Amino acid sequence: MFNAMLRKIRIFVSLSFFTLITLYFIDFSGFMPDELHVLEHLQLIPALLGLHFGVLLFLLLITLLFGRVYCSSICPMGVYQDIVTWARKRFGKKKKFKYKRPLTVLRWSVVGITLIAFFTGFTFLVGLLDPYSAFGRMTVHVFKPAYLAGNNMLESIFTQFGNHTFYKVGVYVASVSSLVVALLTLLVIGWLAAVNGRIDCDSICPVGTVLGFFSRFSLYKIRINEDLCNSCGTCGRKCKASCIDTKHHEIDYSRCINCFDCIEVCSKSAVKFSYSFRKTEKQVPEIDASKRRFMMAVGVAGVAASQVFADSKLLPTARNKAKRQTAITPPGSQSAAHLLSKCTACHLCVSKCPSNVIRPAFNEYGLSGFMQPMVSFEKGFCNYDCTICSDICPTGALTTLTMEQKHVIQMGQVKFIIENCIVYTDGTSCGACSEHCPTQAVSMGPYKGSLTIPHTETDICVGCGGCEYVCPAVPYKAIYVEGIDKHNIIHLEKEEKEEVTVDGFGF
Repeated sequence: MFNAMLRKIRIFVSLSFFTLITLYFIDFSGFMPDELHVLEHLQLIPALLGLHFGVLLFLLLITLLFGRVYCSSICPMGVYQDIVTWARKRFGKKKKFKYKRPLTVLRWSVVGITLIAFFTGFTFLVGLLDPYSAFGRMTVHVFKPAYLAGNNMLESIFTQFGNHTFYKVGVYVASVSSLVVALLTLLVIGWLAAVNGRIDCDSICPVGTVLGFFSRFSLYKIRINEDLCNSCGTCGRKCKASCIDTKHHEIDYSRCINCFDCIEVCSKSAVKFSYSFRKTEKQVPEIDASKRRFMMAVGVAGVAASQVFADSKLLPTARNKAKRQTAITPPGSQSAAHLLSKCTACHLCVSKCPSNVIRPAFNEYGLSGFMQPMVSFEKGFCNYDCTICSDICPTGALTTLTMEQKHVIQMGQVKFIIENCIVYTDGTSCGACSEHCPTQAVSMGPYKGSLTIPHTETDICVGCGGCEYVCPAVPYKAIYVEGIDKHNIIHLEKEEKEEVTVDGFGF
């Protein structure tokens, strides 16, 4: 009876994880509880980069107990593939799977490439291969704009009837290059799932390969009772992982994702999920040990993504254009080096930033930092009293900050170009930059007659970008924030407070 319910239980758990993670990514109104970020911390590579040993131990234990349940239920990319497979079966020609030999060389080569990329600081490739981060980018850059557009459509309909449950929000693309990568990921993974089921999980994904190695030793496994089996082959034709050799009644446990489809379709109840410490069935023959070594002859394919348009305009060049030399890393990142060493570009911080100032980088960090989060002030400025991005980061790339710590962390320094200021060019009063500075790093000083002009103190600037965002000068800003190599702690002498320290920042 329990075995008959296993598939339904797995589907319920899988859809619950998938729905909650997706909604947490795309939520813009705050209706999803903040505690749901714990689901992001359950993902394997973010937990590894964030050194969340409790999570890593938990994932290892459930794998040694029950096999690759992480791949079948916890990983949203795995569930996405199951949804595609189900949609093809429901609306198209039914797919019959068959047993395929494991692509061992390919699997471990990808793991080797991932490890080399990690230890050499090329985290862009780690994030590209991490299933959770890939799904995060799909959600932020493809699903979320569609979700926002749907919200605006409902707002138009409901407003006509005097109902204001919905409100209109801006729909925008955070990064064209990241959108291209997300679309390619969505289409390629979706096509592979439609044609070959879980081939990405059992032959390409480094997480699946590593967990598959441990799942071979799991205590509970799907087993075939040869005395009851009539060799009809139905279980093998339903196996999305193509890991059931019905001819020899064998299962490749390194690829089995415990979807339990085989159990449900077996008319003889010959396939069961049971305790397998004393196993009597045969194991899939091991490939020669030499072939299991990391085959590094496979080269890393170059990333063929290009940015179609930057947010640029055809504007005259009469004034000085401020060119930021150093990218601004988000609060809590400590430095670009720390960010790039841990971030997998899942873009959760991009999606959850209420001010929309965090966006994916193109070449601001170089090739190794492609799609890593950076701060940009075209659409807003960093809220002085907000720590959301550092609170939700699952990898530790953004160190958690208290509100008091956020107030004294300097992530950039203000720069002033007098030739662009409207006080200088038009002889008119302004002061918008000073009014929006929370630390008075920008203040107004005497200029000509009754006019005042901005004066800056970089030592007490936190780099929030309030001044840059509100500056009315066109075509080029008169004031902007320049990034710094390493975040600092500022000291506000006007405030009678004890010195604030930030553990782990190494300032």
